[in-house]
Amino acid sequence: MKKLLVAMIVALGLHGSALAGFTEGANAYNARDYARALREVAPLARAGHVEAQHLLGLMYYMGRGVARDYKQAMLWHRKAAEQGKADAQYVVGAMYYTGNAVPLDHKEAIAWFRKAAEQGHAEAQHALGLMYRYHAAGMPQDKVLAYMLWNLAAAAGNANATEQRAAIAKRMTQEQIDEAQALSRAWRPGTPLPRQSRSGAGMG
Repeated sequence: MKKLLVAMIVALGLHGSALAGFTEGANAYNARDYARALREVAPLARAGHVEAQHLLGLMYYMGRGVARDYKQAMLWHRKAAEQGKADAQYVVGAMYYTGNAVPLDHKEAIAWFRKAAEQGHAEAQHALGLMYRYHAAGMPQDKVLAYMLWNLAAAAGNANATEQRAAIAKRMTQEQIDEAQALSRAWRPGTPLPRQSRSGAGMG
């Protein structure tokens, strides 16, 4: 029992120092001291710290503190995405969608966008909505699901989604709008998003 308690204290101590290191790294990044940010963040990322992996991926993507390297950006974002980081899942989806540093793969892009969207990530919800609206990336056209996703994204402050929702509402019946709003109210972050609606499929 005593050994277990010591192990827990050691583990908590390591976690605490990792958290402090990441905070220092994030603060340095925000202050545009990218060299210091890299010193703090890179060891944590290699040790599996999800926030550090995401930040290191951003540094490679933007070329801040390191030479811009999209392959490294994808590597670190993918590691964070696989640990469930929604922001990283969105970036991985975007990179697959555009074929940036990886072969273009819309199916893979949709899968990552959906993972992020199902955590409540507004930009991913907006992106999925566009695909349902315009029958893009192999997605079925579904105005109700597009409206639902934009409704969720708009509630989280995404201005583009607010505009898209207003535009598509003009092309929908009241039944379709009612269904989309009901789906929005029923959905909770962390649960699957619907893949089809009752009244929203079809052209227009």
